[in-house]
Amino acid sequence: MMNEDWKKSSYSNGSGGACVEVRECVGGADVRDTQNRGLGYLGFQGREWAALLGALSSK
Repeated sequence: MMNEDWKKSSYSNGSGGACVEVRECVGGADVRDTQNRGLGYLGFQGREWAALLGALSSK
């Protein structure tokens, strides 16, 4: 089952710039551009998602 509740990044600014949204799904997460939702999303498996978050948090 997929969670349809997209969550906007806390780093998104109020004027609409640099916005991404994430939703949890079975075995991972999906990410999309808030301003271009119709273009689809990137799907990450659990290990990929954990690696991406780890890499971003070390910056």
